[in-house]
Amino acid sequence: MLRHVKRQEFFMNRNGLYAVIAILLIAVVGFAIYTYQQQTRPGIEVRVDEQGISIDGNG
Repeated sequence: MLRHVKRQEFFMNRNGLYAVIAILLIAVVGFAIYTYQQQTRPGIEVRVDEQGISIDGNG
């Protein structure tokens, strides 16, 4: 009986570890995508609308 309980605790700890690793991996991938999108934005954005011409820099 005691072996069964220890084995169950081991698997629960292992599943928790896998969950933490998955969450960290998702966070790293999300940050990488965000960083890539910020770097690939145009350096200067020019808009012409009803208010006139506006120029925005990326920085």
